[in-house]
Amino acid sequence: MSSQMNRRKFIVYGSAALGISSLIKACAPATPTATPTTAAATTAAASPTATATAAASGGTIKVGILHSLSGTMAISEKSLVDSTQLAIEEINKSGGVLGKQIEAIVEDGASDWPTFAEKAKKLIDQDKVVVVFGCWTSASRKAVLPVFEAKDHLLFYPVQYEGQECSKNIFYTGAAPNQQIEPSVDWLLKNKGKEFFLVGSDYVFPRTANTIIKAQLEAKGGKVVGEDYLPLGNSEVTPIIAKIKQALPNGGVIYNSLNGDSNVAFFKQMQGAGLTADKYPSMSVSIAEEEVKAIGPEFLKGHYAAWNYFMTVDTPANKKYVEAFKAKFGADRVTNDPMEAGYIAVNIWKKAVEKAGKADDLEAVRMAALGQTFDAPEGKVTMENSHHLSKYVRIGEVTADGQFKIVSESKEAVAPLPWNQFVAETKGYSCDFSDKSKGSKFKKA
Repeated sequence: MSSQMNRRKFIVYGSAALGISSLIKACAPATPTATPTTAAATTAAASPTATATAAASGGTIKVGILHSLSGTMAISEKSLVDSTQLAIEEINKSGGVLGKQIEAIVEDGASDWPTFAEKAKKLIDQDKVVVVFGCWTSASRKAVLPVFEAKDHLLFYPVQYEGQECSKNIFYTGAAPNQQIEPSVDWLLKNKGKEFFLVGSDYVFPRTANTIIKAQLEAKGGKVVGEDYLPLGNSEVTPIIAKIKQALPNGGVIYNSLNGDSNVAFFKQMQGAGLTADKYPSMSVSIAEEEVKAIGPEFLKGHYAAWNYFMTVDTPANKKYVEAFKAKFGADRVTNDPMEAGYIAVNIWKKAVEKAGKADDLEAVRMAALGQTFDAPEGKVTMENSHHLSKYVRIGEVTADGQFKIVSESKEAVAPLPWNQFVAETKGYSCDFSDKSKGSKFKKA
């Protein structure tokens, strides 16, 4: 997404003959404390089914895209908008959904969690979308969660996260911890060492992820020698690097859950301080190809990341996806895991709508999504009854060209475990939305 689109609202819709066209218009800055007060908004909030019905009654089906096009998270989230639009364009060119074209309304969450909540309300109440694809950070997802639950609406969330959540109003197309964090810790223990320093941004995902990691290390003989956090968007990393050197004077593992452009300062100063990948290998769970390109591969070469998808995955579906993305957005562009998860989300939703027979019957769409499969770039994935995908697990090493050499991958898709089995409070719990007696959290027999 080009920089001039920051803080703007734009509508994209395509036809089979003409493809996607863009209508761009400026919008006023968001007022995070504002609430809908119009009669239409009040009616929509009270009746989500009526809201969705209005959305699908015309010649198009309206969907929302909600990501940060400005602020500290824009470095990661802009590309998700592009990948989501690619999926929509491909579907529209192939005839749309139930004979209708998809009309996408894009909003900027501006890396501000109250703004995400207000934009979610706007998309549902004013724009009357039938689904929203969006959010990156868990803080933004937690901010919009009450909106989607109160209005009984649908959000497809495309980024790996900390788990410990299961909502009937959210479909999670990124990894649960057992599909990213846990296998990466196992790999590090086997290949890189047992002493870990945990670094993260100061919000829910890194703190919860590190709670899981600490429990896992305790169970498997590893050791946490330090733990520190940085406010999201903060670049004052010198104190953290000093603590790492003190706690690991002879080298050790750095587990990195920093998000956004804090990573730029962190990796540049890591290298400047002599904390190189041979002695201080880091494992990142929020750095992918897009971030490597922005930071500079010279600062990341030899470090690792855990994802379900890398641009280097060798599947026919990935070759097609990468070629299509580059053809639309430029030969120098890269693809990454959250982008692929966003692409998957649109295609799973399309299949659910077609099975339900209506885009505006949200309950029918929700149930129809269960069990849907998609030949994704990462491999065949399935939407499980927990509203999470079965996904492949991969670990990649950053190479000089900014890509990832895959050093470990699962032989088949791994089933998700939203409730963590290392954390005592949630051990033994699961979720299942195909059975009303189980729902979002139940104790397995």
